[in-house]
Amino acid sequence: VGITQISKFIPYFIRLNDTQQATEYLFRMALGLEAQVIGDLQIINQVKRAYQLTADNNMAGPFMHRLLHTIFFANKRVHQETSFRDGAASVPYATAELIRTMSESLVAPTALIIGLGEIGGELAKHLSKENFPITLANRTNSKAALLARELKLQHTPFESLEKELGNYDIIISCIPVKNFLQKEQLSEKNIGIQYLIDLSIPRSINPEVETLKTISLYNIDEIREKTSRAVEKRVAAIPEVETIIGEALKDVLDWSQEMQVSPTIQKLKDALEDIRRNELKKHLKNSSPEMEHFAEKFSKSITQKIAKLPILQLKAACKRGEAESLIDVLNELFNLEQQYKD
Repeated sequence: VGITQISKFIPYFIRLNDTQQATEYLFRMALGLEAQVIGDLQIINQVKRAYQLTADNNMAGPFMHRLLHTIFFANKRVHQETSFRDGAASVPYATAELIRTMSESLVAPTALIIGLGEIGGELAKHLSKENFPITLANRTNSKAALLARELKLQHTPFESLEKELGNYDIIISCIPVKNFLQKEQLSEKNIGIQYLIDLSIPRSINPEVETLKTISLYNIDEIREKTSRAVEKRVAAIPEVETIIGEALKDVLDWSQEMQVSPTIQKLKDALEDIRRNELKKHLKNSSPEMEHFAEKFSKSITQKIAKLPILQLKAACKRGEAESLIDVLNELFNLEQQYKD
């Protein structure tokens, strides 16, 4: 991606002051606390795809790997331990769930989405993985063709709609034209029910269509009532989600701080190992294999015990934000900077 292409997205960037603030924001965003539709599952899926692409191209370092895996684990906890993922909190998502339920009672169901604005387009995306045919129609036929190609769905010319309405078991109207569909344009099916879903304001399906015995009509108010209940449930679960984020964030930041002292820890281990080997080499010139084996094992045990306390103190100082002075002391005592450069 070139600089010119990136510059187009600059107005959407958020400036964050430090690593902790950026990390916390990524947690909140990925888990759906900052989403337009609270708890939106699409965001965590987008984060997973972005991370996979980054990892596949070897563009993620140790911190990024640790951070993203912690986020995914936190998301799993949110799903298992809270009601933050329960229900459908958006009109397109709730409608998609309703259509899936309808399709289960139909033999070889077919669905038509009329109007591909924000709601219609989002609904098409939600339904694009279903195992029954979805057809798109829009006043601008090129828009329907483009989205259908992107989602691997079918599309039909807007001008042909009226004569094709009888071919579909489920019709969703998202076109903001009052009474766009009339009773006279529909006919009673010989077998089964034809489901109509009106997601438009003003209403685009004349309520009189329900006088036809085989027509069942749903409107946006019924679906919004369902989403409102889901949103209320999700909002109530926010404190639990924030607790999970707090615990996961602490884990990441503690690990990140320890990573700052890990080079010093390794240098200290290397210094003690050098001392151990040099002393063994000096004192075991004519020793038996049995004695060498004993000395090797015994000396390793001693050096590990010697290293244990300063390493624990380093990690503790790191959590207090005081590691720098202890690093300086160890560097001076063992001449680590000179002897064990990275």
